Amino acid sequence: MSRYNPKESEPKQRARWDDAQVFLTKGAAEAQGKDKYYVLEMFPYPSGRIHMGHVRNYAMGDLVARFKRARGFNVLHPMGWDAFGMPAENAAMERGIHPKGWTYDNIANMKTQLQRLGLSIDWTREFATCDAAYYGKQQKWFLDLLKHDLVYRKESQVNWDPVDNTVLANEQVIDGKGWRSGAVVEKRNLTQWFLKITQYADELIEGLETLDRWPDKVRLMQANWIGRSKGLKFSFKFADNAPAGFDGLEVYTTRPDTLFGAGFVAVAADHPLVKALPASPELDAFIDTVKKGGTTQEEIDTGEKLGFNTGVKVAHPFKDGETLDVWIANFVLMGYGTGAIFGCPAHDQRDLDFARKYDLPVTEVVLPADADPEVFTVGTEAYTGPGTIFNSDFLDGLDIEAAKEQAIAKIEGMGLGEGATIYRLRDWGVSRQRYWGCPIPVIHCEDCGVVPVPDAQLPVVLPDDVTFDVPGNPLDRHPTWKHVKCPHCQKDARRETDTLDTFVDSSWYFARFTAPDANEAIRKADADYWLPVDQYIGGIEHAILHLLYSRFITRALNTCGYLDVKEPFAGLFTQGMLTHETYKTEAGEWVDPSDVDIIFDNSRRLAKRLSTGEHLKIGDIEKMSKSKKNVVAPEDIFDTYGVDAARLFVLSDSPPERDVQWTTGGVEGSWRFTSRVWTEFDSLPDEEIAGDEAAALDLRKAAHKASKAVTEGFEGFRFNAAIAKLYEFVNVLRASDVQKTGTAARREALTILAGLIAPITPHLAEEGWTRLGHDGLIADAAWPQFDPQLATDDVYILPVQVNGKKRGELSVKLGASEDEIREMALADESVKRHLEGVTVRKVIVVPNRILNFVVG
Repeated sequence: MSRYNPKESEPKQRARWDDAQVFLTKGAAEAQGKDKYYVLEMFPYPSGRIHMGHVRNYAMGDLVARFKRARGFNVLHPMGWDAFGMPAENAAMERGIHPKGWTYDNIANMKTQLQRLGLSIDWTREFATCDAAYYGKQQKWFLDLLKHDLVYRKESQVNWDPVDNTVLANEQVIDGKGWRSGAVVEKRNLTQWFLKITQYADELIEGLETLDRWPDKVRLMQANWIGRSKGLKFSFKFADNAPAGFDGLEVYTTRPDTLFGAGFVAVAADHPLVKALPASPELDAFIDTVKKGGTTQEEIDTGEKLGFNTGVKVAHPFKDGETLDVWIANFVLMGYGTGAIFGCPAHDQRDLDFARKYDLPVTEVVLPADADPEVFTVGTEAYTGPGTIFNSDFLDGLDIEAAKEQAIAKIEGMGLGEGATIYRLRDWGVSRQRYWGCPIPVIHCEDCGVVPVPDAQLPVVLPDDVTFDVPGNPLDRHPTWKHVKCPHCQKDARRETDTLDTFVDSSWYFARFTAPDANEAIRKADADYWLPVDQYIGGIEHAILHLLYSRFITRALNTCGYLDVKEPFAGLFTQGMLTHETYKTEAGEWVDPSDVDIIFDNSRRLAKRLSTGEHLKIGDIEKMSKSKKNVVAPEDIFDTYGVDAARLFVLSDSPPERDVQWTTGGVEGSWRFTSRVWTEFDSLPDEEIAGDEAAALDLRKAAHKASKAVTEGFEGFRFNAAIAKLYEFVNVLRASDVQKTGTAARREALTILAGLIAPITPHLAEEGWTRLGHDGLIADAAWPQFDPQLATDDVYILPVQVNGKKRGELSVKLGASEDEIREMALADESVKRHLEGVTVRKVIVVPNRILNFVVG
């Protein structure tokens, strides 16, 4: 028997796939009636090197693609590169190299690494978003969106990243910092381009109900981000002199039932009312403080509540003669509702924290069930549960929903406002002040205004001759590129120098993959055949950004006639991260895991640095990070253990939706398994052995049971459970004797094994397929079909209870009658002992589940 050598086998098998062009995608006409299946992993940013997280993500997608292909589907499994963005410009500034060269060099490196993984990808469909052939098509549909009034330009307050020197969308501000740079975000007023995502707000929420193959968590995150709420929009009258230009102060609330509990009114720091206030150093200092604070909902909810009393008062609409102070508060945002709220401290924790800090009134107006209205009070925790309205005049005795309706009706009758539905979602600001992005295809003319670039002049290609020696956007200072003639009047004009947010690039790439060679952006016949994507795989960190934008752009392209579908991804799977234990020296230096040895001293687990012998601190298990030196290089694993062992480990160690902790012992175990599997393939005798019929049947049953379990596991995304069944099956094979099972049953079992492991360890499966004497490639072979009769046990284990306590168990034949089961139990020695000296009053038999003797 030979020893399995992945260094020799894996390149050989990949060459066979390439020579046979196995993974070229067939179009609808060539598919010969096969059902289509489009599997796609979120395409990578070309940073230059893949990491083990990439290995896990793409191994999952490849498993699905190979499995569906073997099951008879016409599979589309493409790959591309999300290639625009700031890292390339940063590299240009830091290393003096051009972003384009840096990006394409990185793509070449990463492509070589990914190809080593043996992925069943149709590389003929590959593109990068920085290809002019790609972004030129994007420019075309951008202009079509402009024609359909889905794009507009206006001055607005924006999130400015002072490190990346660019604007960020709200979704790209994480905990008050830029999502990529980590810099504290500033507020600036700039003229920006926007996409009208709010036009589809209702569709985007309602569409979530149709996405039953998406994680509930992701759907909830999107619904919360869109933030549709029904409530009341109304105006408070000013109690005395109104600020100049104001007739009233409009607020929005989702809890009009609590109006009688109002303790204050608050506005955002950038509310127009604030600008109308008399200037003062104290006011200016407070505004500056608010600008430096957090902007996310989490930061607002958990941060310190700060306020500034404006001195302005408004009249309570339901309480004659009562007024409320108007405050500026750091937790009120101009981007939601009207930028002004009334606070009901007793029934909102944020309002209560604010009221207690500034000694404002707290009036309880919602009474919990069974509470005494004479003594019920709120202390440091607001009551936010159900109840009956009290202390509220005409609303007293109503439940919350009825009180909302009555309060809205009253305000409408007073002519102060009306019921309204609003959204947290804001239009998507897509202007970015950087070079390495898709140019926005418009021209600015002093006479004609904003003029779209004519179709014949697309793509608007980025100039190569740019420099990065000065901060800011190189397109702004380019001597020739931005200077053009107006397409309408032929006078001097200038190009738009902002480029598009890179999330625009990734919002439609899945559609371009359906026909990447098409002259049009999307060849409708191909898109109609392939879309939606049947299985999309990626991280949950993209739940709001990429996934929401893609759902919006799909709808916008539908509006413009490019697509028939409205949802881009029918199925979504969010995989867990790859984690690794971290190690530090006493001085706090992070230590590479490859320089660490784990030892045990009196059952204590210790870490020791190999290069110096010093003892190390064992840190937390964290996401792999270069800064913490807990990154494992995939090439090192491939070189030592083989690609298939790495694929097997990342797929088998835990459920795919959970994080995987990387351990050397884990990948070594996977390598040992691949070696054992090869030994079983290689040990099949060349001569025919008849064997024993019973032993052969037992082995065949084990093989068909494994086929059934693995099939069901793969279909249900329970990859680790399916692989556990493969381990069990291989153990059965190793324990069996070919002299007893015979070669026919063993060849059948090994052929099934080769098919089952092919989506996981494809190189090893091909070697086994060939060793078993099969023609062609297992990549082209059909999935192992299990015989239901062989895959089902003839007997099952039935627990036996006496008065509800387990006293034994029986091996019962399938189909046995209740009388037969009862007789078997009465003949069982362990059951007999517990029935001695007692009277059996009742026997309860539930076939396939339980047998219980009720005795007295």
